[in-house]
Amino acid sequence: MPTLATDFMRLALLEGRKALPDCLPNPPVGCVLMKDSQVITSGFTQPPGQHHAEAMALSQVSGDLSGVTAFVTLEPCSFYGRTPSCAKGLAARGINHVFVAMLDPDPRNSGAGIEILKAAGIKVSVGLLGEEALNDLTRYLTKQSKP
Repeated sequence: MPTLATDFMRLALLEGRKALPDCLPNPPVGCVLMKDSQVITSGFTQPPGQHHAEAMALSQVSGDLSGVTAFVTLEPCSFYGRTPSCAKGLAARGINHVFVAMLDPDPRNSGAGIEILKAAGIKVSVGLLGEEALNDLTRYLTKQSKP
């Protein structure tokens, strides 16, 4: 039976699909920020070197985001590559709860983003619509798992 959380993750999956093909070779990730059962903003991965989904969503709202829940289709990145860590960005803004559809198999991340969120006192739920996210991200995940 669908829940409100499932509905918001479905919206995040739709956001991620908007990223293609411009985001490649980065994964087509989507993010929805929700408060009081309402979407307050959303985002998707931009072309390389530009905002990831979480950063795009965060850039559209100002101030503290206490009480806000984030729905993200792939674990937020923990490291600074061409762009800052999305996990640290969510933590810095006071996000209350993060639903993650699936963990990132990239060895540079692979659970580290989740640990950053938890260390900041953020509740984290992993696996909501994980199969759907896997279907959307399969090509990206295949590239990451090759030697």
